[in-house]
Amino acid sequence: MRTHSCGEINAKHTGTSVTIVGWANKWRDHGGVVFIDLRDRSGLVQVVFSPEVDADIHKAAHKIRNEFVIQVEGEVRNRPEGTVNSSIPTGEIEVVAKKLSVLNDCRPLPFMIDGETDASETLRYRYRYLDLRRPVIQQNFITRHKASKAFREYLDSHGFLEIETPALTKSTPEGARDYLVPSRTNPGHFFALPQSPQIFKQILMVSGLERYYQIVKCFRDEDLRADRQPEFTQVDIEMSFVKREEVMAVTEDMIKKVFIETIGVEITEPFRRLTYNDAVERFGSDKPDLRFGLELKNVSDIVKDSSFKVFLDTIENGGIIKGLNAKGLAGYSRKDLDDLTKDVQGFGAKGLAWMKVKGAVESPIAKFFPEETLKALVERFEAKEGDLLLFVADKEDIANDCLAKLRNEMGKRLDLIKDGVYRFAWITDFPLFEWNEDEKRYEAMHHPFTSPMEEDMETFFSIDPAGVIHESPLRAQAYDIVLNGYEIGGGSIRIHKKDMQDRMFQLLNISPEEADTKFGFLLEALQYGAPPHGGIALGLDRIVMIMAGAHSIRDVIAFPKTQKAVCPLSSAPSPVDEKQLKELNIKLDIVE
Repeated sequence: MRTHSCGEINAKHTGTSVTIVGWANKWRDHGGVVFIDLRDRSGLVQVVFSPEVDADIHKAAHKIRNEFVIQVEGEVRNRPEGTVNSSIPTGEIEVVAKKLSVLNDCRPLPFMIDGETDASETLRYRYRYLDLRRPVIQQNFITRHKASKAFREYLDSHGFLEIETPALTKSTPEGARDYLVPSRTNPGHFFALPQSPQIFKQILMVSGLERYYQIVKCFRDEDLRADRQPEFTQVDIEMSFVKREEVMAVTEDMIKKVFIETIGVEITEPFRRLTYNDAVERFGSDKPDLRFGLELKNVSDIVKDSSFKVFLDTIENGGIIKGLNAKGLAGYSRKDLDDLTKDVQGFGAKGLAWMKVKGAVESPIAKFFPEETLKALVERFEAKEGDLLLFVADKEDIANDCLAKLRNEMGKRLDLIKDGVYRFAWITDFPLFEWNEDEKRYEAMHHPFTSPMEEDMETFFSIDPAGVIHESPLRAQAYDIVLNGYEIGGGSIRIHKKDMQDRMFQLLNISPEEADTKFGFLLEALQYGAPPHGGIALGLDRIVMIMAGAHSIRDVIAFPKTQKAVCPLSSAPSPVDEKQLKELNIKLDIVE
């Protein structure tokens, strides 16, 4: 139906006859001559309908409207002098139409497709087939295709085998809730959609396949936000006979290849290394945005000599006083500071204290601090004239979390975050366990198949299970890769011996019976010559989101769900009829 794509026609085609198809992107009438910008996935080209060339098709062109699907035959010519459009690749030429066929018309659009749109996400996803026509969104999927291709090419060239693992598997709840699928042939039994292929990829290593990868869908029934979806895609990798450094080296090399081949960005410097404790201490987060400084400072040791009751009570109750230097913002008004305080309270802090460095230190709380204490604070933050010091006093985890978010906000306000800059880092030496406040128990920070650090192995086997964290903190052979404030991947060296895995379950208060019920097939496999192994899973959606400059992974997923886990296009999830439920031996008892 066409000889050329719209976006490929250029000056070398001048004088030739072409047939093109696509959507009418724009329609305009200039002094009796009709211009239509015709668009397909490759780009757009200007088509001219002149009554001097053909009065009938000129008349027919007046009936074309946005998003009509048309076919045009015509001749390529150079645009008249002064009308060249240098902002598009086809801007030097135009196609003079000699034949027009309307392949399909289009109803009035619910929102504009050309350029940016202010349509709500719900409206865009209700008409996702229209939203996907927008060039900026289509470019996201071209980027995603290139990235997936680059990942596959790299892994193929380094001896990895692409192997599929089951989408219907056993429910082994750890972390997020499983999506369950009822079995018709086994009444009362359920499959689960995989939160990750973790157990299966470990079994592939036991099977001697040594190097596995898969670009795979994963499913987690959890609360959503901008960088989460109930179904998401990860580049899943596992290797036998490796240590942590080898997995990290392969991953780093692969990421550099993907970036150069996908968006033409060369990452030359080695990825930074930060321990978990160092990252949290300096940036408040284990996924810091390293494109800017504004490092946090713990000043509990300094302010304990003050008479400010809020700070002193926090320290006495085991909390910390921590802050950052918002450089150059001492000119903030009281309203600016009140608004900032509300923001921080929204993050979970009780409040925000501040000091302005203006010759002397100006603050409503300055009177509670001796002069030498104020001087020590200024020195700790390396503050200069015109700087603004911001403090949070709270439990350590709350203070760090709130200040991490405040740091990101101040990075934006101070224009410290530049587009096109990519700062990678490895976060290592994570705690092996963390306390789950909701369930009042310890759980694995990554997952229960993560091996402890070799230096901690003796302690791992000797400690009292009741003192897992506070008495004898243990570190994991785990590693996360972060980019511009996002965790884009995480992995670990796995436990490959059954006695070690049994001990891990004991420390997590998982009984042998429960472990056998949930993970029995893995525990059995570990007794049949399981090799040392480790791997990583990279979030393809997040990586593409960052490369494409999008603000949400929903913009790089073809048919995303809303924050309520609903698909506005297909109206999923939806009720099913009684017959289907009966076949599955399911009776609904919905609690409103």
